[in-house]
Amino acid sequence: MYLSRFLSIHALWVTVSSVMQPYPLVWGHYDVCKTQIYTEEGKVWDYMACQPESTDMTKYLKVKLDPPDITCGDPPETFCAMGNPYMCNNECDASTPELAHPPELMFDFEGRHPSTFWQSATWKDYPKPLQVNITLSWSKTIELTDNIVITFESGRPDQMILEKSLDYGRTWQPYQYYATDCLDAFHMDPKSVKDLSQHTVLEIICTEEYSTGYMTNSKIIHFEIKDRFAFFAGPWLRNMASLYGQLDTTKKLRDFFTVTDLRIRLLRPAVGEIFVDELHLARYFYAISDIKVHGRCKCNLHATVCVYDNSKLTCECEHNTTGPDCGKCKKNYQGRPWSPGSYLPIPKGTANTCIPSISSIGNPPKFNRIWPNISSLEVSNPKQECYCNPLGSVHDRCNGSGFCECKTGTTGPKCDECLPGNSWHSGCQPNVCDNELLHCQNGGTCYNNVRCLCPAAYTGILCEKLRCEEAGSCGSDSGQGAPPPGSPALLLLTALLGTASPLLV
Repeated sequence: MYLSRFLSIHALWVTVSSVMQPYPLVWGHYDVCKTQIYTEEGKVWDYMACQPESTDMTKYLKVKLDPPDITCGDPPETFCAMGNPYMCNNECDASTPELAHPPELMFDFEGRHPSTFWQSATWKDYPKPLQVNITLSWSKTIELTDNIVITFESGRPDQMILEKSLDYGRTWQPYQYYATDCLDAFHMDPKSVKDLSQHTVLEIICTEEYSTGYMTNSKIIHFEIKDRFAFFAGPWLRNMASLYGQLDTTKKLRDFFTVTDLRIRLLRPAVGEIFVDELHLARYFYAISDIKVHGRCKCNLHATVCVYDNSKLTCECEHNTTGPDCGKCKKNYQGRPWSPGSYLPIPKGTANTCIPSISSIGNPPKFNRIWPNISSLEVSNPKQECYCNPLGSVHDRCNGSGFCECKTGTTGPKCDECLPGNSWHSGCQPNVCDNELLHCQNGGTCYNNVRCLCPAAYTGILCEKLRCEEAGSCGSDSGQGAPPPGSPALLLLTALLGTASPLLV
């Protein structure tokens, strides 16, 4: 009887856990670049947006410390236990493996006891600042998909800056400031991610949330990626279409979560008091046991595989693209300008494949799909040498003067480009929305510059009208946007606890 009851409770708990899971473990799949489908013309390839799986990116990084001799142990030195300046019997010695604390111990497998960690030299040169730069480099553009987590074996630093680079360390910009006193350290008012919104999500803040000195249960510092995703996808990241739409159409947002390098700038160790105890400087140092960075190779939605070979990450590009990030069309596949894939429409997205150059086959193409989704072509009139893009030109051949006559909204020698302000996705028609001047309102998402994807309660070209207004049913008790009165997860959990109670007697 007890066994059957236990199995029932276990099954119920699995259900509750799946309902109450706050975030998907891996958001967004897009794990197939193409698939074969059957049409009236036979079996053809259907292309879709695709990306590598999210993974632990610390397996592929290179770490650099500045100053390079800042790691403890050369020469050997003793240091004091954190919080107790009179226990100074700990030793760091680089020549003895059991007593060494090299940088690679920030990225090894944790779970052993005692934990392994990198450690700096102590603050023996006080009042000269004890400052360390830890640079993490991938030599590849990566997209962050989960929180950056830094676990300190020492107290968390009183002052720290997390920085990012998008150009392989040539220039740096701050990601977030950390301090026990933001106003004093960085002349910034303290904030947390909870103080941000959709409109301020890119704001660089200083937080005091992770700088509390010696508390033994407070060793972790976060840079919150998923909390920022939640401003668009909801608190449980259920509305991924909204997030994908924003990432598709807002370059600044996409770039915010993209890096080639990260730099941790440790500016002042955990002191714990207002003044530094100059009689016990061996108690002040930095020690990090673990750094977690989850993300994926940036392949512009043109690859599902990222290969690590010769200490270098490279996308295995599909869709006739090439380059480290699949950022250009292959030779002889430049029949239209390169474009990244698109997450939308859910769930397959848009591949935006590169198509064969007309000059590479010596005849004009007849496209079998609308312009943004061309995936194959037929050969016609092989004797014609001067031709134009038939979707952008009035004629598929050059006129008597040797030039293409472009349709309204198109330009280029072959009429294969859109004029500024027009959308490639709509056949070079004027933009409906652009997230700069033509904003979708009330939480709507601009899709490929051709229309706004509106929340359920809104309609209109720019999501500017309530649906209930059109129906004449708006009112104080209409319930538009009201949350459900009860949570299924909480009801299940209550049932679980009620069922479990007899076993606890």
